[in-house]
Amino acid sequence: KRNGMIGNIYSMGLALQALEATRRFYAPRKWDCAQALSVVYAHDYQQPMAIAQVLPALVGRSYLDVAGLDCAATKNMSPGRQLPLSPMLGTHSIPRAPIQVHYSITNTLQGKHFHYSTSVEVPSGSTLLQVMEVAAEKNPQTFSFQTEQTSWGPYVTSIHGLAGSTEDRTYWQFLSAGNALDKGVGTYKPHDGEHIQAVFSTY
Repeated sequence: KRNGMIGNIYSMGLALQALEATRRFYAPRKWDCAQALSVVYAHDYQQPMAIAQVLPALVGRSYLDVAGLDCAATKNMSPGRQLPLSPMLGTHSIPRAPIQVHYSITNTLQGKHFHYSTSVEVPSGSTLLQVMEVAAEKNPQTFSFQTEQTSWGPYVTSIHGLAGSTEDRTYWQFLSAGNALDKGVGTYKPHDGEHIQAVFSTY
């Protein structure tokens, strides 16, 4: 239904592994492996966790196969053909044209409600995290934020002093044109004129 996407780009690796491992037993309907793999091939994976989950699927394996690996028999083998993952290209050596990104933060759930907006200029190719850093430098009283490092990259824990909570089931959700972003703040790259919304939400 979504041109091969299963869940989102983060869930693709484990979903492909699960479908591959259960191919003989999966009865409801046939799934299009080639279409799903085309989604993976087209994505520029940069986060180690995402790469670790998608690599087994690219060679037709799953984490379940690890138990049967004979490491002694393979330790002297030369690396196989290179997998079609996009290379991580350095972009710092080439000057990048500036873009303008509109950024807003909204809370209508807890405490004193607020809504603030700003526009920041960043080099093209900048991540959303870099946009947030520029906004915070420009107006720390309003746009300050905190992150914690996870295996999936930086995770925004609080903005404007308001932190998400597992007890309250609250978190900061990032949207563009009303749709949730399919990447994290450390990898999502806004385009010129895009409006990114950070909305305090529940799950």
